[in-house]
Amino acid sequence: MSNEKNISNRFYFIAACMFVFALAIGFQLFKIQFVEGDHFRELAQKRVYRNFTIEANRGNLYGAHGGILATSVPQYDIRFDAVTVSQEDFEKYLGPLVKSLSEMFGKSRSYYENRLREARKNKNRYLFIVGNLGYSEYIKVKNFPMFELGPYQGGFIAEQSIVREHPLGKIAERTVGYGSVGLEGAFENYLEGTNGHRLKQKIANGIWKPIGDANEVDPEDGLDVVTTIDVNIQDIAHHALLQQLQQYEAEHGTVVVMEVETGAIRAIVNLGRSEKTGNYFEKRNYAVYEAHEPGSTFKLMAMVAALEDNVIDTSTVIDTEDGSVRYFDRVVYDSHHGGFGKISAARAFELSSNTAFSKIIYNNYKDNPEKFINRLNNMGLNEKIGLKIKGEGTPEIPHPDDPDWYGTTLPWMSFGYGVELTPLQTLAFYNAIANNGVKIKPRFIKEVRSQNKLVKSFEEPIVVGSVCSKETALKVKEMMKNTVERGTASNIFSEDYSMAGKTGTCQTEYWIEGGRYISSFAGYFPAEKPKYSCIVVIHKPNPAIGFYGNIVAAPVFSQIVQKIYADTPVIDQLETLKTNNPQIEKSYQAYFETARKYKTIMPDVTGLPAMDAVSLLENMGLKVNINGVGTVTGQSIPKGKKIKENQRVNLKVS
Repeated sequence: MSNEKNISNRFYFIAACMFVFALAIGFQLFKIQFVEGDHFRELAQKRVYRNFTIEANRGNLYGAHGGILATSVPQYDIRFDAVTVSQEDFEKYLGPLVKSLSEMFGKSRSYYENRLREARKNKNRYLFIVGNLGYSEYIKVKNFPMFELGPYQGGFIAEQSIVREHPLGKIAERTVGYGSVGLEGAFENYLEGTNGHRLKQKIANGIWKPIGDANEVDPEDGLDVVTTIDVNIQDIAHHALLQQLQQYEAEHGTVVVMEVETGAIRAIVNLGRSEKTGNYFEKRNYAVYEAHEPGSTFKLMAMVAALEDNVIDTSTVIDTEDGSVRYFDRVVYDSHHGGFGKISAARAFELSSNTAFSKIIYNNYKDNPEKFINRLNNMGLNEKIGLKIKGEGTPEIPHPDDPDWYGTTLPWMSFGYGVELTPLQTLAFYNAIANNGVKIKPRFIKEVRSQNKLVKSFEEPIVVGSVCSKETALKVKEMMKNTVERGTASNIFSEDYSMAGKTGTCQTEYWIEGGRYISSFAGYFPAEKPKYSCIVVIHKPNPAIGFYGNIVAAPVFSQIVQKIYADTPVIDQLETLKTNNPQIEKSYQAYFETARKYKTIMPDVTGLPAMDAVSLLENMGLKVNINGVGTVTGQSIPKGKKIKENQRVNLKVS
């Protein structure tokens, strides 16, 4: 009886446990089905179905005349699934495959054979073969023996990625930029496009199969951006700057070329020296971000302020004394030992006299320095340009209320010390003077396009305001022209093309023995009818070789001008030719239109001043013999005849 009772108790205990277990299972089933059902259904869906992103193609970045600055191209990495290939096919095609790989990529056949056999042995389903292939290379590899059988029989795996390429290479690399940098970053909202997505289902062997078009959202490709950069001028500026940096062993430098009437940036070059190799490359965007003391190029701003406030006129005489003037415990020196004597304000500008400028500004503003500062600020010198390109440097114009304002601050400001501007901010002011006082905002974008369809145009110049009256602008324009003809930049003067501008030499890193310098030149050309403005800034040239702005920076400006003239001689020269003969003017207009297409046709230069005719013809590549002075009365090559480079032409002048 006792045994039966024990057995019965055990039975009830087991039954109770099974009942509890069944209740637990039931509870979990209820919980999974009704409480956590959505969560687990979602997990199941994710394991079987997944939305894959379809990346949008990024828009192209073009130069002003259609040359590609940046474009997106596919690149391919090739891998091999050593398991999916049958043993028969592996042995059959291994030899021809390694032969093809060796011939195309240069490594030995044994190298590839050993790798592939090792992968087969280890059941490697993702062996890396080669990477970064272009499309044409990818197609060749895809058709190699074994690989041509496809992913399932031939183990061929191709992974595509999109990379950004710069056809110009290192030229304008920093300007074109990448990510959020440069033009790529500035116009990201146009270039990036909108990604799409497509639903796929996971099937055997980890393969994802698309599920119908109804589950697909197509990507919207980015728009194309046409910039203002002229690839030809960019190339000219790049090599002109590079040559000078190398010659003077400078640390870094920048060049910007801007169209006067529109503010379009035609070239922007930024070259810095590698500490490892000593070679120069597009290191940082110095033109945009690097605010520094401008030195004597700031004398233009000081002169404009003094003329606008009517404290001097161009004929005001200043005594430069012996080339040195003391202000409190410091002395201002002229670069010319012994001074220039008594000279006019205009001549002081041409000769870049520090003593004269310090007297002009200090003597006329010392009792009310805020008047001078307010004038500079009214000209917009204390404000950023507001560029789309990120990282614009902040200009610094001191104020009498600043704690570090001293008695010497005002006279030193007169020749560009104690103030800070970026090269592009300085150029914007010079461009305004070239534009008779009207300031135009520099711009890098011409238009936005969707393939061949115009989406938005940015051709209309953005007028910021006036920096001075037209009368003042004309006065300083004459000074800048004379600076090149007979002043500090006379070393770059040419009778073939006219230029105007101002040299600048500024000492930096004063604590270093012997000092370091910033050499600069800012100006525009042609002097009479400005088409382009340009600034050249070169930091820390080797002082043992040279450091003055007219020697280091101005020749870069001159070379850029000369090559731009040489590349477009007819167009540029004909626009500035002057004659009093209406019939001749009509003839030139007709030739001008023809010359837009053909630059190898002899023009009729009779009736032109001899120097204009010589300049025009030499820039067309002709060798000119001239007999006499005055006006051209005859030419040995008739009008309209085709000409060749270095062909000789005789001009009769009377």
